[in-house]
Amino acid sequence: MYRPLVGTLATAVLGAAALVTAAAPAGAAPAGAAAHHKPKPPQTKAVDFAGTVALDDCSGSIVKMPTSQPNDPALVMTNGHCLESGMPSPGQVIVDQPSSRSFTVLDKSAGDLGTIQATKVTYATMTDTDVTLYETGSTYAQIEQKYGIKPLELSTDHPAKGAGITVVSGYWKKTYTCSIDGFVPTLKEGGWTWKDSVRYTPECKTIGGTSGSPVIDNATGKVTAVNNTGNENGERCTENNPCEVDENGNVTVHKGINYAEETYSIPKCFGTGNKLDLNAAGCTLPKPSGIRR
Repeated sequence: MYRPLVGTLATAVLGAAALVTAAAPAGAAPAGAAAHHKPKPPQTKAVDFAGTVALDDCSGSIVKMPTSQPNDPALVMTNGHCLESGMPSPGQVIVDQPSSRSFTVLDKSAGDLGTIQATKVTYATMTDTDVTLYETGSTYAQIEQKYGIKPLELSTDHPAKGAGITVVSGYWKKTYTCSIDGFVPTLKEGGWTWKDSVRYTPECKTIGGTSGSPVIDNATGKVTAVNNTGNENGERCTENNPCEVDENGNVTVHKGINYAEETYSIPKCFGTGNKLDLNAAGCTLPKPSGIRR
């Protein structure tokens, strides 16, 4: 996984890179294109920083489930390895852990609007996936009233190979645009194992500090994954150097290639009021020991 960054340790080179923001992809059909000559390409949503947050060492986003309501407590999503209490061990699942972590809310141009604060870690793990979901002390309606910001919605559809995506880093205030190159049955890094991970095409050269960034499907504007790791040095299955394992156990290494963990199954684990229910029908998130499947 990308090492969580501390601001005083960030290099000048990376700091300079943070000032450059990639343009959001344009997806409208060329003006004057005749509809009867060829089908129009799918419309795409303009991707900006609205809905994203900056953590002290990672990136994240304010997210909603399709069933979330305006007066529900807002959720913030980042990586499991960005958890302030330290990275969860392989097999460890954390639920309902008190937290007072602050998140800087960004406007569409990555300007700082103010902060919101967590009340608890609703869910965190680095097993099968790499995700932390915080419950905050603000409702979606309060955030919109105070900052004019709406949450990003988690898609309930499995991401598609070839789909155009944008990784939006609140920490660096930078976007990375590429496509989904494919899916990895098992991604191994150190002692951690992730399932059905998203592999980016090489254009998404994400770096430390982009951990937890939402991966936005350009066609829908919804969150399809959470950015989490990349192979930095070409090593095999070591920390910061994940390796791919196929269905037959064959291991491959792709130096310089970066990855994300899918989020489409998360909404099935949340019920009314944004309450976590790991026993809900269709919920496949790993459970803490002691919770029956």
